[in-house]
Amino acid sequence: MKTQVLITIDTEFSIGGAFADPERNRPVGPQAVMCEVGGRSHGLQFLLDTFAEFGTKATFFVEALNTHFFGDGPMADIARRIRAAGQDVQLHLHPCWTYFARPDWRERLRDDPPSDHMHSREVATLVAWMEQGIAAFERWGVGKPAALRTGSMMADMNVYRAMEAVGLRIASNIGFAMYQPRDPRLHLYSGLHRIGGIIEAPVLTYTDLAIGGKTHCKSLTVTGTSWGESRALLEHARREAVHTVVLLTHPFEFVKYTSPGFGNVQPNPMNQTRLRRLCEYLARHDDEFETVPVTALEVQTPDGRNTILHVPVHRTLGRILQNQWNGLRSA
Repeated sequence: MKTQVLITIDTEFSIGGAFADPERNRPVGPQAVMCEVGGRSHGLQFLLDTFAEFGTKATFFVEALNTHFFGDGPMADIARRIRAAGQDVQLHLHPCWTYFARPDWRERLRDDPPSDHMHSREVATLVAWMEQGIAAFERWGVGKPAALRTGSMMADMNVYRAMEAVGLRIASNIGFAMYQPRDPRLHLYSGLHRIGGIIEAPVLTYTDLAIGGKTHCKSLTVTGTSWGESRALLEHARREAVHTVVLLTHPFEFVKYTSPGFGNVQPNPMNQTRLRRLCEYLARHDDEFETVPVTALEVQTPDGRNTILHVPVHRTLGRILQNQWNGLRSA
């Protein structure tokens, strides 16, 4: 059996510091996704071009509640562009954007600040947000989504109950190293799992260093995981029969910038190289691996295996040095 690799891209606009200083800052729209430098996109278009070159299938989780500030146009254009490139478009929600639904949002900041979490919410509230996102997808002409990723990887059982209520069938809501749910049933590290009527494909959680007897967990991302670590994890997944590996990234990870408003944007060659090497490796080893969209999971039967993979210490130390060097060369 081939190992499925799901490259997932959270495609979202940025609050841009508007909640911290609304007089000076405004949310950032398409530039947070396109990441243009000198008229060339080092964000979304870099991703689409790389995937086309290597025949990579990916899923773009496109954030939809930003319509409360930007309206339909900006993200609709991006979602259609992704779909036209032959890639999967699914739903991503950051409820902090609903704060802009009230015209007095600036006055509310001191006494009633915005919250972006989707856990510890009533099912009815979650259903309303999901329905808003689904309606946006339908207005954009990209079809009703089948899958959801919650903002900041925050979820509890009510999220899955709300998903069932609105007809969403697949989730990638768990990133244990980013947010640890209180419910132990959601302590998921790898593989495929069934939560009620929902199939959950968590972002891969792995361990690298053990410091003071305490294991350090990380999520598989482009910025946080070197190519050497990614390759070691893929090989470990093969040995341990982990048949589904989920990676998380964002378009803005492939550039550097100096302010929340995306000032002084420059390409990030380290992260671009990491993604290209991953896609090239998967294409060369297509007898062992296949890249699939998240919708491919709907016809599969989750086995519930929950393996934690590990990377060698020397790979981790190499990544720390790489990232430090990349930081010194920041924009």
